[in-house]
Amino acid sequence: MTKKLATRMSNLGTETAFEILAKAKQLERSGRDIVHLGIGEPDFDTPAHIREAAKKALDDSFTHYGPSAGLPEAREAIARHQTKRQGYEIGPERIVVTPGGKPIMFFTILALVDEGDEVLYPNPGFPIYESMIRFVGGVPVPTRLYEENGFSVDVEEIRKKITKRTKLIILNSPSNPCGSVIPDSDLKEIAKIAVAADVTVMSDEIYKDFYFEGSHTSISRFPGMKERTVILDGFSKSYAMTGWRLGYGVLPEFMVEGVTKLMTNSVSCTSSFSQIAAIKALDSSQQPVLDMVAEFHKRRKLIVEGLNSIKGISCVMPKGAFYVFPNIRGTGMKSKEFAERVLTEAGVATVHGTSFGEFGEGYARLSFANSQANITKALGRIEEFLARR
Repeated sequence: MTKKLATRMSNLGTETAFEILAKAKQLERSGRDIVHLGIGEPDFDTPAHIREAAKKALDDSFTHYGPSAGLPEAREAIARHQTKRQGYEIGPERIVVTPGGKPIMFFTILALVDEGDEVLYPNPGFPIYESMIRFVGGVPVPTRLYEENGFSVDVEEIRKKITKRTKLIILNSPSNPCGSVIPDSDLKEIAKIAVAADVTVMSDEIYKDFYFEGSHTSISRFPGMKERTVILDGFSKSYAMTGWRLGYGVLPEFMVEGVTKLMTNSVSCTSSFSQIAAIKALDSSQQPVLDMVAEFHKRRKLIVEGLNSIKGISCVMPKGAFYVFPNIRGTGMKSKEFAERVLTEAGVATVHGTSFGEFGEGYARLSFANSQANITKALGRIEEFLARR
């Protein structure tokens, strides 16, 4: 008897950065020296006071099930944090704590999108958006990010692509993979579009602390948007807590019960001791976050100037996150070939642009969440590789 997976499994994509990480680790095990500019993970350790809070929580018996929506004290801490950041009152009843940020993507799409419903999403963009839209039977509608526009959204393209079937608009600012930021004026216009069409917006704000120019504005601040915006956020990036798997959503009231049920039906709850550590992260000094962003600011300049000095590559300056998305068309290689050869022949892990959608062809994503010394080494290797081709 032939075993077959459900048909919907063929709609699932993947996150190529993890595949590249596995291949790079395999090369390292064979004795190769690899510079990792592929995975989007801060190279800083979780601050000591957060780690200590988790250890104490374990000793204090926070080792049991908690409510599916999150521990009350954690939801309250997140609500205080978001109220301060967003500039308007957010109650804990709107918070759902999840094991990582991805569940908020999945649960939002699963809760809102019926078969045949359309979802606008950025392309190039985080690959799980499109993957989840397809998985639930929705229709992914890409909104292209153009290099000549600094990889920001095109408001008029969003306006033109809204139809009666549009159920959700996904925004990501600062952006993965491009490091672009949506200007306040454009957010205001997108808000008007969403309100007029009665469409929910999922605003992926996981990189809200990583600004090198200006500061973060959420689309939820604009008229009519508090009740129709899902804010996706978490602890992975800002507090260097990727392995902790700790995220959350700030949800419109009409979605809280449904998303909580999805938590109950999937993972039951988020680990209790990690939520206690999250409270410490939010309620303590934010200096470690500021220090990390300051270091990334230096790395941004280093990597952009270095890439622009390499023949065949050009790179716009990102305004946020910790990625660059250089144009590599001048090398004569397609994105996938470039990434594969740079890894195997130069020992530098990057991610090919088409990992982030069809409009990523001709580009590569490099993370500068690595030391200045390693970035310099990687740039030298890429330049040498291209010179000897």
